[in-house]
Amino acid sequence: MKIKTRNSSTKRKRKTGFRTRQKTVGGRKVNKRQRARHGSF
Repeated sequence: MKIKTRNSSTKRKRKTGFRTRQKTVGGRKVNKRQRARHGSF
């Protein structure tokens, strides 16, 4: 189901959120790095 998003803050969250990053290999790498640096999110 596609949710209509108008406001920018939601759009930004959609692009840069944890779940979005988990979907790609590069993103998983980023999340792993963040976890290593700061503990869990």
